Amino acid sequence: MLWTIIVILLVLWLLGLITNIVGPLIWIVLVVAAIVLIYQLLTGRRAV
Repeated sequence: MLWTIIVILLVLWLLGLITNIVGPLIWIVLVVAAIVLIYQLLTGRRAV
């Protein structure tokens, strides 16, 4: 699930670079996605 979100955000980021529609908002979303990814990698998967 997390990887799907990361891929979607990466594609949106690339589209934002190409079309330059969203501007700085896409950078904020990319930074938030990177923070979530780092947090998930550091905490690891928890057993349910």
